[in-house]
Amino acid sequence: VQLQAYGGGLVQAGGSLRLSCVASGIDFVSNAMTWYRQAPGKQRELVATIGSSVIIYADSVKGRFTISRDDAKNMVFLQMNSLKPEDTAVYYCNARTGMTNVWGQGTQVTVSS
Repeated sequence: VQLQAYGGGLVQAGGSLRLSCVASGIDFVSNAMTWYRQAPGKQRELVATIGSSVIIYADSVKGRFTISRDDAKNMVFLQMNSLKPEDTAVYYCNARTGMTNVWGQGTQVTVSS
């Protein structure tokens, strides 16, 4: 079972990044897929989640971030536009069912002002 996230990097404020997460060893279509982030000295927080029929965003990213998934490729994406310095964090993808909860390694996003 593995989730591998990638696509982070350094970007100027106002720029864009697209994060990707590829899953293996899970029944991907049965999982709600979520992006979390954790900034230095802060608790991990939910950024966006996508299930079979629901999408939820944190208020802080509404209108700027878009989560999507490709069940045929076992992948989830996070398109991040209009990035702000406060979006700087390590971003993690998560796969959850009623019985399982799998975390991937993080990918660093740094937004310079």
